[in-house]
Amino acid sequence: MDKEKHRAIKEEIVAIGRELLAKGLVSGTWGNVSARIEGSDDVAITPSGRDYRRLTADDVVVVDALGQVVAGGLPSSEMLLHLAIYAKRRDILAVVHTHSVFASAFAVARRSIPPISEDQVQLIGGAVDVAEYALCGTAELAENAVQALADKQAVLLANHGMVGCGQTLAEAMLACELAEKSAQICIAANQLGGATVLQDEDVAVMRRFYLEKYRQRQGGTKE
Repeated sequence: MDKEKHRAIKEEIVAIGRELLAKGLVSGTWGNVSARIEGSDDVAITPSGRDYRRLTADDVVVVDALGQVVAGGLPSSEMLLHLAIYAKRRDILAVVHTHSVFASAFAVARRSIPPISEDQVQLIGGAVDVAEYALCGTAELAENAVQALADKQAVLLANHGMVGCGQTLAEAMLACELAEKSAQICIAANQLGGATVLQDEDVAVMRRFYLEKYRQRQGGTKE
């Protein structure tokens, strides 16, 4: 176990948790944050039911790929969701789960956030689709989320919230922010007569540009 790597990622998780509260993407103790620990299959994840304002690096839990606790106490109740994403997508190194208002409105309506803004489609990869409903914390929810996520970087959880993913915690956080912004824009645009959806070919071009060039400029990759 590399204690320095564990400590650094735990401190970053704490910082992201506080940022979630500050930006109104979660309320109370809801939502959760995790990241792979470089050089291992271990995952650092926020503990269950802890106030982000009082959270410290020592409170962050480390689990292995099977969910066995390596260090710390009780991991988030959504641990299975995080681990399922990591198991399916080796390119994803960080996961942030939010309950933001506008994205959650789409999740409750069980409607995808359409690909309407350029920053959304560049980072997320297109529409933010809705995973079929399952009770929180279950293996069924985890599987449904992985299926709906596919090769993108954000997914809605029906009647629940959303998940953003990235190669860094900052990128996963940004995915959540962009999905929330697009949800808000879509609702406002529909009140003005209707949101115009970007064409598939344009989405593909912008996504490729992000993956091949812009991500590196933003520092959104470990490469």
